[in-house]
Amino acid sequence: MELRQLRSFVVVAEEMNVGRAATRLHLTQPSLSRQIAALEHDLGVELFARVKRRFVLTAAGATFLADAQDLLRRSDEAVRAAQRTQRGELGTLRLRFVQSATFDTLPRLLGAFRQAYPEVVLDLESWTTLRQTEALRDGRIDVGLLRPSTPAGASAVVQLAPMLTSRVVAEDSLVVALPARHRLARRKRLRLAELAEEPFVFYSRPSGPAVHDTIVGYCRDAGFTPRIEQEAADVQTIVSLVAAGLGISLLISPTPPSNPDTVVYRELSDDLPPWQLSVAWSPDNHSPVLTRFLELV
Repeated sequence: MELRQLRSFVVVAEEMNVGRAATRLHLTQPSLSRQIAALEHDLGVELFARVKRRFVLTAAGATFLADAQDLLRRSDEAVRAAQRTQRGELGTLRLRFVQSATFDTLPRLLGAFRQAYPEVVLDLESWTTLRQTEALRDGRIDVGLLRPSTPAGASAVVQLAPMLTSRVVAEDSLVVALPARHRLARRKRLRLAELAEEPFVFYSRPSGPAVHDTIVGYCRDAGFTPRIEQEAADVQTIVSLVAAGLGISLLISPTPPSNPDTVVYRELSDDLPPWQLSVAWSPDNHSPVLTRFLELV
């Protein structure tokens, strides 16, 4: 049984006239009649009968018609789904991101992508840059939103690691998070050296070793080692601890929304390089969904 036979049967059943059905199908009447006869032979049932000179469906034909229409509908849907998947309109995008991307770049990219491709499934999770890099090399994820190990000068396209390619999508600065009533909160800009005697709330090193080590390095370049009183794995918790007065912190902007009556953010006047935020992927990954995402980026 072939799809063309099913289509011919359905059209004949709709027209109840072989001549009109043949015209619709762009077939000769003998050719159409042979198709229907072959289908009846394969099924072992009669699909049509003549009753008082009228062409009608048999009981078996009426039952078969509903299923044939469903099969044709499903086959058409399968074709359209395959074509849409090839165009990147269907499928799954496995995207991982660093926490500091969640307050600006990530929502902007995902919002635009969701609007353009509403039926693509988004598989999202916050991972460190190192974990993303390993997963990209292994093909376990499609794309990463991550930061190079250390801040560097801007470039349009950079090579993050062997076999991976990345594109810079944002450059962010380091800011000071202070309790709103802190003595330095009245200032608009601060120097790192002015923070030497302050207790710090810091990123825990396992949650982001590159960020942790780089910020500690900046402090040492400014003449002091930060006195870390509390650590946290995520920026929201760090901000909460700063609001509670447990210390100050150094965070990569953009920062999470917070109540200015409890936490304020101040720029640094030190000449520090920006933190690049990059989209990274493997050029060996030929996922159509990934291609659409990169076009949008």
